[in-house]
Amino acid sequence: MGAFNDAVYEVVRQIPKGRVASYGQVARMVGKPRNARFVGYALHVNPEPIITPCHRVVFKNGSLAPGFAFGGEGEQRRLLLAEGIEFLDNGRVDMARYQWEA
Repeated sequence: MGAFNDAVYEVVRQIPKGRVASYGQVARMVGKPRNARFVGYALHVNPEPIITPCHRVVFKNGSLAPGFAFGGEGEQRRLLLAEGIEFLDNGRVDMARYQWEA
């Protein structure tokens, strides 16, 4: 799996229910600020999606991952709504309101 993926999963497990983080934010938190895309790759192969809530990671503009590995964008939206996260009219998460401040 690798140290990078393990570090990503550790950070993502810290995102509280009802909050989101961006891929870039997670990359910065693991000390690899230019590796946001690799955060996405790590989450796509997340071996424990219940324990590591990868649905809480979104793009920096609040849009959802069209290739969400565990049921697609609709499932990611459903999981976030279930946690109380509301969406803007454009379908994006309001990052000013819901972004996790670690």
